[in-house]
Amino acid sequence: MAIVVEHDKRKQEILQKSLDVFIEEGYEDATFQKIADRCGITRTTLYIYFKNKHEIFLGSIKELLSELEESLKKIMMDSSLNSEATLRAVLSTLADSIEYNKKLFSVLLNYLMQLKKSGVDTNERVRRRVIRLRHLLSTILIKGIQAKEFKEINVKIINDTLYGLLESAIFRIAVLNKDDVADVRAALNTTVDLFKA
Repeated sequence: MAIVVEHDKRKQEILQKSLDVFIEEGYEDATFQKIADRCGITRTTLYIYFKNKHEIFLGSIKELLSELEESLKKIMMDSSLNSEATLRAVLSTLADSIEYNKKLFSVLLNYLMQLKKSGVDTNERVRRRVIRLRHLLSTILIKGIQAKEFKEINVKIINDTLYGLLESAIFRIAVLNKDDVADVRAALNTTVDLFKA
């Protein structure tokens, strides 16, 4: 009797388990065989779902970002929160994610450095991955200004400031090997304090 395989479910499982391989081994040392072993499948089966390690890595990152985006959307949809509380909850969730994914950000940073050495525009790659996050921050800021919860501010400048602080948190975690981003959390909250009405 043939075994029925739910391909979408299996693909999701591969992406989740492969992320652990990338975190433990690093991008360069993670191999198709190690990923297949972790998933309990053969390399041949793995090729059914993905053509190479690069595709698996990007899929894993995309999956993680999608999960984070869903969490942020739930915060945005919470009608009991005003704009300030929504913004603080979103920033806190992002800081939590940065702390929780410390090893992944180290792998991601090394991956981006390799891309940069090969002449790839890493700024454009990162920008495409975070454009929805930046839009979400702008949406919260605009709603807060319209509701008179925030001062009349330049949304782009504040968005750049908040995003820059989040990048700083990633740098501290991935490069400086800090265990937490408490100082960045404080800076994020102080920044919000500066433009609330």
